[in-house]
Amino acid sequence: MPHSSIRQGYATLPSSFYTRTQPTPVARPELIALNTALAAELGLDAAWLAGPQGLAMLAGNQIPQGMDPLATVYAGHQFGHFSPQLGDGRALLLGEVEDRNGHLREIALKGSGPTAYSRSGDGRAALGPVLREYLLSESMAALGIPTTRALAAVATGERVYRETPLPGAIVARVARSHIRVGTFQFFAARQDRHALRALADFAIARLYPQAVQDAQPYVALLQAVVAAQAALVAQWMLVGFIHGVMNTDNMAISGETIDYGPCAFMDTYNPATVFSFIDKRGRYAYTNQPTIALWNLTRFAEALLPLLAEEDGQAISLAQQALGAFHPHFHAAYFAGMRAKLGLVGEDEGDETLFKTLLDHMEAEKMDMTNTFRALSHEEALRGPGLPAGLPASTSPWLARWRARVAQQGSADYAARASAMQQVNPCYIPRNHKVEAMIQAAVKQHDYTPFREMLSVLATPYVEQPGMEGYTAPPTPDEVVPYTYCGT
Repeated sequence: MPHSSIRQGYATLPSSFYTRTQPTPVARPELIALNTALAAELGLDAAWLAGPQGLAMLAGNQIPQGMDPLATVYAGHQFGHFSPQLGDGRALLLGEVEDRNGHLREIALKGSGPTAYSRSGDGRAALGPVLREYLLSESMAALGIPTTRALAAVATGERVYRETPLPGAIVARVARSHIRVGTFQFFAARQDRHALRALADFAIARLYPQAVQDAQPYVALLQAVVAAQAALVAQWMLVGFIHGVMNTDNMAISGETIDYGPCAFMDTYNPATVFSFIDKRGRYAYTNQPTIALWNLTRFAEALLPLLAEEDGQAISLAQQALGAFHPHFHAAYFAGMRAKLGLVGEDEGDETLFKTLLDHMEAEKMDMTNTFRALSHEEALRGPGLPAGLPASTSPWLARWRARVAQQGSADYAARASAMQQVNPCYIPRNHKVEAMIQAAVKQHDYTPFREMLSVLATPYVEQPGMEGYTAPPTPDEVVPYTYCGT
């Protein structure tokens, strides 16, 4: 690998932050997928990882000498209700490596067996959710959205028991950090100011080193996390991604998308879309994601209050100021993204209305979000006067307004503008019905061909690929998959 390059930085924190735990060996490990490009980025030996020793490590059967696996502890608000202790119930942090760019990246196993935080669970993961996490996290990376990454997927050769027996699997996940809002909440709930400070100092050194130079480093940490999360959620919204379970224990302070459970991308544009079966009230619906992100960040700010200032009133005021920047950050990122998606240069006071009118029309006409923006990303659509393929005739009044706005920019280079639009409007997303069909093929027939084909297609989501038109098609009524499940 060499495996000596992996070290355990998290162990420098006090022992109250984790429990040292060895993974539980599995019966017949089989390598399903190895992300060789990511392995190279991390400076790891892909050949070693694919060999017997690497497979044994990825399956949790043999941990190389010098590794120090940890299960980390955290708390969290789950659907608004606070759980004072959660933690890695099915995951182990193996350690960290320095990647080719000099950045530290953590490697964890998910589905590697029970830990001190499993709460009577088996600590295992089913094959379907592992394939979903691998596929969606790599798709998000290809879309250019901050995310945890998938290094490998391994079948365990064992069954896990959910509603029915299912094949088990393990995913090796890579992240800049696995620290969550809930990690801070755990120590705040215990009023452990020393641990809070140690965690904040660790997070600043690892993720936001510029905050060290600030006169108020913990305020700067809060400000940085607010900005990172605002930008992240804006990017989700621009491609129709719905996380599904935005609990505080599922929000990484690094600003990476983490914990791909009941997540999916919208087909038909509908701001009320929910994919989690248990989210009956739409708490984590598409349109609510910015609101929930700010709610979670408010919980983060509450946890940090003892560090922000000695006097409570001043600490609250500083927290409120930092949180007040969320909406300006979000709107700046979102509107800049929408202008890029529609080929608009500069700002116009009518842009927000132009965006809203399009989205309202898409909802009313039940238009596919991804295909609508891709249809607009062609020179013929920009020039007019015709109707882009796939759009209903009722779109014509909006098209006239959009083309007038484009013409105001005084640029006749429609080809260049269309090319730029195609670099932000994907033609391929991991459509939920395709993901479900891929999972069923793997689970029921041990057929990973659809999984590998989808990985290949989604690796270049902005490039039209001959013969792959099926991946752009919305589901037929009988193909619609309304809900997804965590299941790991």
